[in-house]
Parts: sequence; structure tokens; C-alpha cells
Amino acid sequence: MLSITLPDGSVREVARGTTPADIAAAIGPGLAKAAIAARVDGELRDIGRPLEANASLALVTNRDENDALELARHDYAHVLAEAVQNLFPGTQITFGPATDDGFYYDFAPKDRPFTEEDLPAIEAEMRRIIAKDEPLIREVWSRQQLIDRWQKQGETFKAEWAAELPEGEELTVYRAGKGEDAWLDMCRGPHLASTGKLDPNAFKLTRVSGAYWRGDQNNAMLSRIYGTGWLNKKQLDEHLFRLEEAAKRDHRKLGQEMDLFHLQQEAHGSVFWHPKGYLIWRELEAYMRRAIDAAGYREVKTPQVMDARQWEASGHWGKYRENMFVIPDEVPNTDDDDAPLVSGKGDWMALKPMNCPAHVLIFRQGIKSYRDLPLRFYENGCCHRNEPHGALHGLMRVRQFTQDDAHIFCREDQIVEEARAFCELADRIYKHFGFTYAVKLALRPDKRFGSEADWDKAEAELREAVERAGMANDEYGWEELPGEGAFYAPKLEWHLTDAIGRTWQVGTLQSDRVLPERLDASYVGEDGERHRPVMLHRAIFGSYERFLGILIEHYAGKLPMWLAPVQAVVATIVSDADGYAEKVATELRKAGLRVETDLRNEKINYKVREHSLAKVPNLLVVGKREADEGTVALRQLGSDRQQIVGLAELVEQLKTAALPPDLA
Repeated sequence: MLSITLPDGSVREVARGTTPADIAAAIGPGLAKAAIAARVDGELRDIGRPLEANASLALVTNRDENDALELARHDYAHVLAEAVQNLFPGTQITFGPATDDGFYYDFAPKDRPFTEEDLPAIEAEMRRIIAKDEPLIREVWSRQQLIDRWQKQGETFKAEWAAELPEGEELTVYRAGKGEDAWLDMCRGPHLASTGKLDPNAFKLTRVSGAYWRGDQNNAMLSRIYGTGWLNKKQLDEHLFRLEEAAKRDHRKLGQEMDLFHLQQEAHGSVFWHPKGYLIWRELEAYMRRAIDAAGYREVKTPQVMDARQWEASGHWGKYRENMFVIPDEVPNTDDDDAPLVSGKGDWMALKPMNCPAHVLIFRQGIKSYRDLPLRFYENGCCHRNEPHGALHGLMRVRQFTQDDAHIFCREDQIVEEARAFCELADRIYKHFGFTYAVKLALRPDKRFGSEADWDKAEAELREAVERAGMANDEYGWEELPGEGAFYAPKLEWHLTDAIGRTWQVGTLQSDRVLPERLDASYVGEDGERHRPVMLHRAIFGSYERFLGILIEHYAGKLPMWLAPVQAVVATIVSDADGYAEKVATELRKAGLRVETDLRNEKINYKVREHSLAKVPNLLVVGKREADEGTVALRQLGSDRQQIVGLAELVEQLKTAALPPDLA
């Protein structure tokens, strides 16, 4: 007999071979129907997998949404693969994992790559399989059994993978259906009890793309079919609505419509900012400077290129070089068009991927006393990282970017207070932009520098700072993330939630004792001896490019008035009002507003539509009557109503509305 401990602390004595499904049925028919899987000693398992030893048991239902979604999405991937092989005989299967919002599966088609025109038929076949309610049966096979099976069926990709699995490891397959014709896939599991546990109306196949076998461009090109999968149709509909809304808010589309920026092949991953886009940048930069000046930071500027020896000393050359742009310190060859370098033997240098080593070098200039600390160095630092071409995505992932970066050099006794003050600074800034957020603590990774004692101390300090700031609670989404810290320090992360519920990891704060040691930073303590400062790495926007992209999507282009590149357009109804329109624009410009005039010989409805698409927050319409009366018809973006306002009143109203939130 086995002793099985339930979440309420009760213990059930059951025969060896009893399944979690049997225990659910013994508790009651409602639970037997609702239970879809089990956690056995914390491990997620099939509901029908027999228990082998004394264990703790928690039954999983759809209320355990994270587990339930992962199971469902894994099952949808298997059903997709079975459906494709039913419809397209000779297609080879490879792998198909669950993803954050769905699933995908990679196939090697027999005749041609799959296209999106194939998706409706595949969806219909998937629904037929779900309706059959095929049992999903776990079986343990030997490695040789797997190899023989895949070779017999012509599944060369699966056979290759099976041949690399370790001898003696428990290898599992899942059989969909019964008998010799049952569909089979190699998989760790777990799965739902049967395909019928899936909601046939809660998934949708979304797109097709190419993918290399095992991610290697030297291998065969496969067809990858993506889908999104949920527990019910309501969740699916909500997700599809979010996708539709996200497409409308895509910063690349809006950036083009609003004439903010563009990207092109000649500068992969670098942004060409247009005048209107750079106006937004400048407003963000001015806002951040006011914030950091008030918080006691000193702004610095450091070189773009530094010698490789500096990056070796910091540790980046060994752990980050694949992401760095490395350049030779050698005069280019001007005599031979085919050879860009004279000798090819120059020393190596690199474009900086981050600002922190350079800030340590500034700290090291001159002798620092304990009385000088904390020292807060801030830089709008331009950095370069060698991201793969395929990973680049508009403003969200680029190769050249500017960080709102700062490093606080402080004594041991100052760390918690400096970290607490930063938490409160970040809180004010994110709220000014209308974001809610969660705070998370990323803990030590497997590969790291520094002693265990230093990591213990650094993690405890950040934890205490968040507690002192009153943010280590559910209201702020407080969570600790094992293994997700940087190689040199644990870090606090700020995850913003935007207007359609997406999250973006933006701000960070890292407590670092490694880099000051590696780069020999020191100060003279009260005892007259040399001491190492602790270095707090911190950013709030993260990068200007990405933060601006997030803002565009969060506001769907309808930026707050203080950020809008054009804050008002004065548009005429008739040419007789041209002179008055110029007068209105002049008065608004005197008040510091960014204003344009539209005096074209076009109908006013055309002008309204055009400037609405450009997301201009205020359209000021003037005709002969407004000119005679000294008024303006004010139309605000997103409203069908107009307000007749006197010119002097309008100037004061818009001047107040255009104030940045920290000055309002």
C-alpha cells in the first residue's frame, strides 16, 4: 500500500498502481469530472499514470489555469501533427512544443511546403480528431525500439533524434487511439486523458513559416504551422481581439502613418528618426533629465569604442563577445580594393554593448572618499549589440540603442536606501506614463561570478529595499524568479502592463559587487583603508527606442499632448480666414506649443480625417465667423464634438494641457 498526502494534509492509503484519476473518483464525481492532471511531489503528470511510491498529490483542474493551458496547448500540437499526417500522407513529423499563447509543429512535407491556404482543412481535421475523443496513452520504450519504429515509418528526423538519446533513460511515447493504426509521437508529456478533453472551438491555426531542422541553417528547411490554443472559446475570442487590437497599434505601422521613423536594409537594426519622431525622443530625454537631476544624478558621456583588454577585464569579452561588434585597431588599406586592412594584425576593439565599464573608469579618476558616496553617474548612452537579423523587430529589438543608464557607487550601508529610493523614482515615472507594473526579483543564475556569500547579501538587500518601498506584495505583482539574474548580479525587474494587457519588461536595478572588484574600483573608508564600492546598475526606460515603441502601442498613437510631435493644427474652412489662422498659430507658438497650419484648398472634413489619422490631439477650425468673433472651433482627437473657444482662453487651455506631468 502507498501513503498519498493530499493538499489539506489528509493521507489516503491506496494500492500500488492506483492512479490520480482513481483518487479523484473516490473523493467525488464532481472532482473526477473536473480533474485533468496531477502534481505528484510537485511534478505535473498524466491523470491516468499509476502512482509508484508514497507521494504528495494535488489534482489539477481548469482552475489551475497555467497548468491547464500548458497541457491543452501541448495536446493541440499533437492533434495538429496527427491531422497533417492524415491529410498529407508521407509528411514527416519533427517537434511541436507549447508556446506562451499557443503551439506550433515543424513538418517535413513530402511534396511541397505548406501554405496558409492549407490551414482551414487542417483545422477541420483537428476538430474531427477531437470529436473522436481518442485516448492519449503513455508508453515507455527503449531507445532501440524508438529508432526501429521511426526508421520503419520513414520518420528520418525522429530516428536521428532518437539515436542521440542517452542509453538507459526512460523514454516515453504517447499513442493517440488504440490498435496498430494508432498515431504515435515521441514525447515527455504529460497530456490530457484524451483528445476529447480539448475544446474544439478554442483553437485557431494562425500562420505558416519556414524553420530549419534543429534551428541550423545548414539543415533541411521545414514547414512550421503555428496555432493559438485556449481552454474555451471565450478565452480564444479575447485573445484574437487582443491580436487584432495589437495589429492596429503596431508601432511600425503607426510610425509610418505618423511619419516618426523608418528602418532600412542599409542599417540593419538601427533607426532613422524623422523630425516628428525625434521631437518625441527629445521630450522623453528632457523629462528624464529633470527626473535624474532632481534625484541627485550627475550626467556623463563615455566613448563608443574601447580596447578589447577593457572588455576582457570586465568579463564581457568572455561571456558576451558573440553579441559585440568587434573591430580591428588598424589603419584601413587604401591601396588594394580587395583587402580592407593593411596587415590584419591590429589589436581588437569593440563598440560598447553597455555603459557600466566606462562608468567605473570615470569613478577611478582621482581618489574617492567614503564621504563622496553615493556617486550617481547617469548617461544617455548609445550602445550596440550584434543581434541576429531574424530577431530584429522595429523599435522593440534593435542593434543600436540609447539607454537611460545610470550606475550608483555606494557603501555597503547605503545599498538598501539607494535601492529603495530608486523603486520610488521608477514608481513616479511609470505612473506619469499611465502604466501599472509588477516588480520581480531575478535570482542567481547557474553561471555567475562572485561568491555565494556576496550573492546572498545582494539578493537580501534588493528584497529589503522593495519591502521598505512597500512594494513586496500582490498589489505590485511581487515575485521572485530563480536563475534569471545576470552573471554578475541579481536584479529587480519592472514589468509594465499596457492598455491591452500585454506585459513589457523595462526597468532594472542590479546590485553588483563583481565589476568593481574586476575593474579595481575603490574608495578610502573612514578607517583610512581602501574599500570596494558596490555598484547599482539601473535603468527606467530601458532603452529610448523600445520605450518609445511601447508608448506608441500603449496609446495607439494618440500620445499624451506633452509628447505629441504636433500638438495642434489650425485648419481653415475658407481662404478668407488664412490670415486669422496664422494669427492663432502665432499666439500658440508664443505659448510654447508645437503648431502647424493647414491652409489648403480642401474640404474641412478631408482635413479633419487626415489630421485624425496623423493622431494630432487638437484640430483648431477657423472660418470667417471665427475670424470676425476672435474664436476657434476646437475638435479634440477621439471626439465628434467641437467647442467654440475664445482665442485667449484657448491659448491658456492648451498651454496647461501640454505641460509634462512632472511640471503640471
